[in-house]
Amino acid sequence: MLRRLVLTSGIASVLFVASRGHAMEWVRVTADAPASNAGVALLLSDGTVLALSDATGNDDIGDTWHKLTPDAHGSYVNGTWSGIAPMLNTREYFSSQVLMDGRVYVAGGEYGTGKAKAEVYNPLTNVWSAAPDPGGTVSDANSEMLPDGRVLQALVTGTLTKTRIYNPVTNAFSNGPECLGIHNESVWMKLADDSILFVDRGATTSERYIPSLNAWQSAGVTPVQLYDPWGLETGGALRLPDGRGFFIGSLSTSAFYVPGVGGLPGSWTAGPVLPNGSGAPDAPVAMMVDGKVLAALSPAPTPANHFPSPTSFYLYDAMTNAFTQIPAPGGGNSIDAPSYVFCFLVLPDGGILCTQQDSPTYYVWVSNAAPLAVGRPVLSGVVKTAASTYQLSGTGFNGISEGASYGDDWQMNTNYPIARLTSANGKMVRYARTSNWNSTGVATGSLPTTTSMTLPPSLAPGSYSLAVVANGIASTPVSFVVTSSPCVADLNADGVVNGADLALLLGQWGSIGGADFDASGAVDGADLALVLGAWGACPS
Repeated sequence: MLRRLVLTSGIASVLFVASRGHAMEWVRVTADAPASNAGVALLLSDGTVLALSDATGNDDIGDTWHKLTPDAHGSYVNGTWSGIAPMLNTREYFSSQVLMDGRVYVAGGEYGTGKAKAEVYNPLTNVWSAAPDPGGTVSDANSEMLPDGRVLQALVTGTLTKTRIYNPVTNAFSNGPECLGIHNESVWMKLADDSILFVDRGATTSERYIPSLNAWQSAGVTPVQLYDPWGLETGGALRLPDGRGFFIGSLSTSAFYVPGVGGLPGSWTAGPVLPNGSGAPDAPVAMMVDGKVLAALSPAPTPANHFPSPTSFYLYDAMTNAFTQIPAPGGGNSIDAPSYVFCFLVLPDGGILCTQQDSPTYYVWVSNAAPLAVGRPVLSGVVKTAASTYQLSGTGFNGISEGASYGDDWQMNTNYPIARLTSANGKMVRYARTSNWNSTGVATGSLPTTTSMTLPPSLAPGSYSLAVVANGIASTPVSFVVTSSPCVADLNADGVVNGADLALLLGQWGSIGGADFDASGAVDGADLALVLGAWGACPS
């Protein structure tokens, strides 16, 4: 995209009731960020949010992020802001991914000193470390996580068809397969078979990256033009709950992609015309927990204005194939700004965070709609592996979509497990850090999914319920006991194994929980024998 003027607008909260009776509203994050937003927001694996900031007022080109930490009740609306270490380079409009070990990868930038550079942030040490240069400019570029944890990176240089692959384990780039058409300005979307789909820039041809072949293959022709001919922009794309890919275009167009079965090519059909002459010349979309899609749309671009204002907000329902307009953040029907200045992020509590460039005010779209059952993770195993580390296992830890999408400039995927702990009285909510996920996919079905979970150091001993969250949808919680005692069977950490611990074990009988000492998949007689065998004072 060319450099654009960012318009700002004051934004307060408004209630909306959908046709099916679900109350939904924009709720303002109570505390403004320390600096205006400069684009993307990312969800770290410990449940905190990193938001790019324009701390220097340098027209959104900077090196600064601010962290939003939910409050003791798990509320992001009432969360607190703090700073982190600055990036090594300044950037605007760049590639970004949360890695399988919980670190953050960024590369390139249309503007700034980091156009042809990459770096990685470690939240545990609060340090940015340089990665090797990707080998060219990375701007208006996409990236995607591969099944093995490497990052497929579009390289915006030369023919605009080249890719590189970053390996976070070796901290090295290697050559990736060349695309069939131009990937610049495109939006990439992950399908259930781990393939990556996009429509060639300015064309109707499409292609898929097949991980097992490390190659791009033709994926058919779209029935509508998704790019505008002036700025060559397009909107976001998401996998719908029914498995179709949904692509929103810049020219009031949209399209569906139906994946092929048994390795056969998929097919394209026209989607609904966007409402009220709207378009998505770079614009965010996000999937709500009930499967509806939240979209920010502007008027369709024209030769005289590639990025028109104002931006209006809609819900798309795939069941009815229809858009419904909702109020804008802060009230009113729209915000006097182009759609590219907004970005969405799916939060672990099911809300969708909305950022607006050049504004320090953030909003969360909240809803009491019932989460889709197909998107609910299943937590079936909790095994202690170290003093404060556990291995969680089950299915569906990646959700059914990547969560949110935005044209080509940002990636803010959330298709990875988040661990949430709720106190026995339900009043305290904490998030534990996950890492070393075994999957980066979507809609993994019955395939086993696992993650390591590390408890926060400040987490008080006691009884909790533990749930795994994917794209805002939580698993059915299981009982979980946090102990600081050297005695494994001392479930309440009071220094002695006695009737109180026995009661906690019996309360978890037959289920998954922290009292499943032998990792058999359920609390049973073997675990009872361990408690009885350790009866009495714990060793000092």
